[in-house]
Amino acid sequence: MVAGLLASLGLHVEIGWADALGALTFAQRLVGVLFLLAGVVQGLALPAVVDHWGRRQVRFSGALVLVGVLMALATSTLLLFLWLQEHESIATRWLFLGLWLWSLWALHVLIREKVWRGIPHPKKFAAGVTVTAVLTGVSLGYSILYQPIAAPLHFVLRADFGVPQTDADSPYLHVPLTLSAKNTGGIPVYLVVDDYTVFGSKAKYDGAGDAMKEWKSDDQDDGWWSAEAEAFESGVESEIIASGQFQGPGSTLDAGEEFRMQRVVTLPKGTAYETLNAVLQFTFLRQDRGKLDDEFSYEKRSWIKSEGRYYCPPDTCGEHVIYHGGIRYNTNLIDVTRKPRYVAAFWSPEEAPDVFISSFNFKKYKSESLYDIYGNLDEDEMDREAERYGLGQVSVNSEVSVKGLLKQARS
Repeated sequence: MVAGLLASLGLHVEIGWADALGALTFAQRLVGVLFLLAGVVQGLALPAVVDHWGRRQVRFSGALVLVGVLMALATSTLLLFLWLQEHESIATRWLFLGLWLWSLWALHVLIREKVWRGIPHPKKFAAGVTVTAVLTGVSLGYSILYQPIAAPLHFVLRADFGVPQTDADSPYLHVPLTLSAKNTGGIPVYLVVDDYTVFGSKAKYDGAGDAMKEWKSDDQDDGWWSAEAEAFESGVESEIIASGQFQGPGSTLDAGEEFRMQRVVTLPKGTAYETLNAVLQFTFLRQDRGKLDDEFSYEKRSWIKSEGRYYCPPDTCGEHVIYHGGIRYNTNLIDVTRKPRYVAAFWSPEEAPDVFISSFNFKKYKSESLYDIYGNLDEDEMDREAERYGLGQVSVNSEVSVKGLLKQARS
């Protein structure tokens, strides 16, 4: 009996300590505190075991042991239920199962001995404990499970071109670009990876107005198509002329916070571009669902051999800046029933950023090709983890006429 209570006490402390000190929301910290208090009760039940099966000097020692056992049964049942949702191969599943079987045995022993006989009005006591436990469970379940799913996110993003600057002797045109992002929702987020890109578009004038047919490929096997078409623009091509990071991977954007950046795009006065299109985008992670390791913000360069396992020959998979780190769910009940999860992000000025969350530990992978990593990932798991941790993406774009910019510059 003492051995089982000690194991349950250690499990309650392990789960509760991380949440009580590190959870973001009050409800999640309260869950951690409740688990620590349950551990205290089970600690008090240890000497009660010795007293109940010894001299019985304390009238309620048997009832205290019963409360400790019921806590162990409730926690082990919950942990087994959470583990069964995904059936991951973790060593602690045997601890959950062993503790659950022990709880059933201990409950059988205590019921057989009718340990509640020392309690005045035992039926009222049992009813009060049951009602309190149910109400507490419903309240906490709403706070830590439903609210993080239902709480809305909202961002205001802007990408604005300013008045261009030049002079008569300069062959260049400087176009100011202002980028901003404000978190107008109630949930703070991590910016896992962010990017701004300015595209220059070229096109030919089609006087016949037949260019509407160019919205898709004529090749039946190609399948290429575009969501835009214009009758008098033919052969539209876009090129990247500027790209960079915004706030930076691993940074945070709290509720009500705004981040603003100003850049200058340089163009030759004789440019052939018809329009400029600025795109600001970032992938975010909800802080009420997950917490990124501090090491995530330290980048690795895929083309540097000295950085070992991150090396990727440029002729094989291009050049990327890589960000990698662990992530934990904001309720430790989930973490102890799952394998560790990791976030990996890739950034390059010539490609769209990419992010995934999975149980795949990128650090331990020895292949020289980043693309081999994707062959080892479970797409269903990545989709499930993206939903669990609130991984999402937002973007905004702004397009201006280059002729209009040149006219502004001349005036």
